[in-house]
Amino acid sequence: MLDPVLVKIDDDLPNALDRLQTLLRIPSISTDPAYKQHCTEAADWLADDLNSIGVAASTRATPGHPMVVGHADGPGLHLMFYGHYDVQPADPLDLWDTPPFDPQLQDTPKGRVIRARGASDDKGQLMTFVEACRAWKAVHGTLPCRISFFFEGEEESGSPSLVPFMQDNADELRADIALICDTGLFDNKTPAIITQLRGLMGEEITITGPNIDLHSGMYGGAAMNPIRVLTRILASLHDDQGRVTVPGFYDGVPDLDPDLAASWSALNFDHGDFLGQVGLSQLAGEQGHTALEMLWSRPTCEFNGIIGGYTGDGFKTVLPSKASAKVSFRLVGTQDPHKIRDDFRAMVRAMLPPDCTVEFQAHGASPASQMSTDHPAFEAARQALSDEWPNAAAFVGAGGSIPIAGYFKKFLDMDAMLIGFAKEDDAIHSPNEKYDVESFHKGIRSWARILAALQNAL
Repeated sequence: MLDPVLVKIDDDLPNALDRLQTLLRIPSISTDPAYKQHCTEAADWLADDLNSIGVAASTRATPGHPMVVGHADGPGLHLMFYGHYDVQPADPLDLWDTPPFDPQLQDTPKGRVIRARGASDDKGQLMTFVEACRAWKAVHGTLPCRISFFFEGEEESGSPSLVPFMQDNADELRADIALICDTGLFDNKTPAIITQLRGLMGEEITITGPNIDLHSGMYGGAAMNPIRVLTRILASLHDDQGRVTVPGFYDGVPDLDPDLAASWSALNFDHGDFLGQVGLSQLAGEQGHTALEMLWSRPTCEFNGIIGGYTGDGFKTVLPSKASAKVSFRLVGTQDPHKIRDDFRAMVRAMLPPDCTVEFQAHGASPASQMSTDHPAFEAARQALSDEWPNAAAFVGAGGSIPIAGYFKKFLDMDAMLIGFAKEDDAIHSPNEKYDVESFHKGIRSWARILAALQNAL
């Protein structure tokens, strides 16, 4: 049953690229109200496209941008496929070599690419699954499994409507397992299934000392400088071994399973090459762990921005009234982001000298996600991916945070498989974003193989 579907995918690739380009021309920027109508246009386009292949799909209103939900009957396993149709803003436009919403097929030294905002994140990835379903329907008249489709339009702006929508429509959205295509290959020849994601907690702290900026010649030495207080606090958040010093921070951090550690080691990840691409050479994280462990299975505390005093051209001898920093924590295992927030704030308050106050602003809190590979669908999908790509597929972790995977578990009680075909050089969120035609083509073929494999997964 699979072979004619793969032939259909190969033959229909030019048409699939045309359809993707049509979707990419819609500037569905979710964070900018000026593009609200374009987000609706993208949602309508997807609903119409799903209906064209026999999926009963419609757009659903939310307080923000519409959701797209569709269902198709089929035998056996019930799958839920998730993607997002919204994109990041294209600014700065002057750094794009071609207009961001005028998709171009280009030949590059590394192969043919499709270049446009959203080509990789996430329209190209989303359409790999839709095109695989289109080919199955064209060849066999039905889909190989019962499949639901769930596309949102606010992923790039924090998904404010997502959780309420999932809670209100839980019975309709619940399936045996969720599929998410918003990730990447391990390397150009090795596909990956992400089985664990770090959580994220963000905090902005502002230290206030004097009630106005002060002349450093008149007050320096006598008045407390908020930058001095802030930098002392930040410097105290790591010890000499790279461990985070927030009290109780490591509660809930699990030891890495030896079998998983061995499989990661077998990937032969070259941290020197990884760091060398950005002009670095030495691992700077928690000592006693490999690079992949640092990236996938260990928690972190990072400083994402510091502001204080005069930062313009030239020099100004000022003691600032305020100094602030943005601090993010990547979390693993069962670490509680809300408890860590409370413990971090208590630690900061305890370090404040007299005459200084602190204000906090929260910036999100989501726990880590861990998927159980005991479900037979995981091994079936891994084998299917291995049949398509030069190297065998691997179960891997991810250093980033994709809250939707955790939401599926929390609100719908279903695990998710995260399978994507993006490459590190796709420049997502940056000018000149691209998606390799090979990623698009082999991604469609990969999903077709996975659908065939999942027919017999239970």
